[in-house]
Amino acid sequence: MNYSKAKSYVFKKLKTELSPDLHYHCIDHTKDVIQSATQLGKMENVTKKELTLLKTAALFHDIGFTETYDGHEKVGAGIARETLPQFGYSDEEIKAIEGMILATEIPQNPKTHLEEILADADLDYIGRDDLFVIGQRLQYEWKLKGITTSLKDWHEKQLDFLQNHKYFTEAAKTLREKTKQQNIYELEKLLCKK
Repeated sequence: MNYSKAKSYVFKKLKTELSPDLHYHCIDHTKDVIQSATQLGKMENVTKKELTLLKTAALFHDIGFTETYDGHEKVGAGIARETLPQFGYSDEEIKAIEGMILATEIPQNPKTHLEEILADADLDYIGRDDLFVIGQRLQYEWKLKGITTSLKDWHEKQLDFLQNHKYFTEAAKTLREKTKQQNIYELEKLLCKK
């Protein structure tokens, strides 16, 4: 598995083919998910090989946005299947990576430990102090796509999402649950629900 060549391929594709309207689902988000997946993977004691698979899945998890907005996970899994053999990944490794990419689809439904880690890494920011900064990028992206209109509507959607969200791994719960609850409290205050 040549992760570094796969990374060069993906970053070049993201830089040249992603729509400039993607203010959240951009290369910075991919970098953030790789970093989160690496941190969570180490905390979850995955093997060196599993960590490479996890980082590769994080790398490819949003590449489908180069072709479509809706259903990008399935498209991204297809791009991974097509391109990863040239970087020395076996069929079995690619199958595991495809599963992880598909596990990031909302609502998340991971079936393996690695899928749980990537699902948690993809939503790591909701349990961090930068939720509101990152959330603003997603809100703007959605506004450009016609998904939400008002700031109040956005805050209500965000609050509902956070209240119904559950981290899967012990690592994510340890690292992010307390701040996620604080973020819920802040959203409730913004909406005068506390």
